Amino acid sequence: MTVRLVIFGRQGAGKGTQCSNIVNTYGVAHISTGDMLRAAVKAETELGLKAKAVMDSGGLVGDDIMNGIVAERITEPDAVEAGFVLDGYPRTQPQAEALLAALGDDSLDAVINLDVPLEEVTARMKARGREDDTDEAIANRLGLYEQETRPVLEFFDEQDLLVTVDGLGSEEEVSSRLISAINEQL
Repeated sequence: MTVRLVIFGRQGAGKGTQCSNIVNTYGVAHISTGDMLRAAVKAETELGLKAKAVMDSGGLVGDDIMNGIVAERITEPDAVEAGFVLDGYPRTQPQAEALLAALGDDSLDAVINLDVPLEEVTARMKARGREDDTDEAIANRLGLYEQETRPVLEFFDEQDLLVTVDGLGSEEEVSSRLISAINEQL
């Protein structure tokens, strides 16, 4: 069985932990934006070299490069044979549209929104004790997530792909809800 998923959630929602559980449950590839960029740069692919030039200059990698890197990655054997969970992509509606176009008829099985309230993710990030997790920085990151991600979630909802999962509770409770929600979509 091939499983194709995208996972969304605010910073501090537990996406990384839940991606590990999805990988262990379904045997899919965990594809994260950061990992894809680093791999493309290391492999010195055409898109990787373009991304490196942008990153080295301190810029943000644009949709055209990200779409190309993701399109390359999802055609690799592990992602084709077992499927994948995309983490950190798509970030914009044009990226979401490009992803669906790249997948064609295979499309996605589900787009998961791991929903954890703002107060809870803020408390989790403060508890991590990282230097860059100041009140202002946390508020800015969460605000930017809402501003950028809300339209993407609405786009996937219009495609009947969006499934919201309650991200509050123990890791096991959230994982159980998440796996049940995915299984309902397969």
